[in-house]
Amino acid sequence: MINKVILVGHLGQDPEVRSMPSGQPVTSFRMATNRKWTDRDGNKQEQTEWHSIVCFGRQAEIAGQYLTKGKQVFVEGRLQTRSWEDKETGKKMYRTPRSSATTSKCWAAAAGMRALHRRPPSSRRSRT
Repeated sequence: MINKVILVGHLGQDPEVRSMPSGQPVTSFRMATNRKWTDRDGNKQEQTEWHSIVCFGRQAEIAGQYLTKGKQVFVEGRLQTRSWEDKETGKKMYRTPRSSATTSKCWAAAAGMRALHRRPPSSRRSRT
């Protein structure tokens, strides 16, 4: 089975950078993706989806350094549903309304596409 997501959108806030107890950096941010279409009646429609993104290690350092609110970003990673136990009711809760992605690659757009970690595959030159 494959669990892979690719998102291109804009940051809704500046990234939050912190460290795990082990010292590993963690960066989280929210990004919006938009969908535009024309309905049957010819009216233009738009829908915005918000995604919670978490980066670890070197990706977290780079995202915290280069990403800012409003910047366009490309994220590639996996979807993960988070669960926790409610302190008041003891029920197991799930965070499902919003998707969460753990990144394996992250690029920001500045003047064109500037690679944060690696260049996107389409911009790599083939060696012949």
